[in-house]
Amino acid sequence: MYSREESQRIKREFWVAFAEKYPRKWVLYDTKIKDFSFKFFVDNKKAQVLIDIEHRSDEKRTAYFEKIEALKNILEEEFIKDLVFEKNYTLESGKTISRIWVEKLGVGFSNRNNWDAIFDFFNENMHALEMFYLEYDEFIKDIEN
Repeated sequence: MYSREESQRIKREFWVAFAEKYPRKWVLYDTKIKDFSFKFFVDNKKAQVLIDIEHRSDEKRTAYFEKIEALKNILEEEFIKDLVFEKNYTLESGKTISRIWVEKLGVGFSNRNNWDAIFDFFNENMHALEMFYLEYDEFIKDIEN
């Protein structure tokens, strides 16, 4: 087991190496929708690419989630398979959000032998989610309809 400091150092090295392998600007928080973001996650069991919808208003959060859910067939057929859709996902903090994600199990940041597989997983899946979003963002943003 690594100390907390060692684990943080390895995680920093992981993210620097990822940025060096795929030096590009990701959409992430720049979606033009409040509390709607794309995220990377990695621990010592899995890697995930996520869409988190964290709007304070349950009504708006649900509306954005349902917009994406309405496009689920297109999303899975044309962009990315094996997505998990969870309208009411509870974070460790107790906050309820909506989350859509894809994951790769059995990998972790502390094993450098996993890094290339994680980097490729991140790049491929985040790119696919971004391409989907850029094509359908006007539909997703329009929650009045």
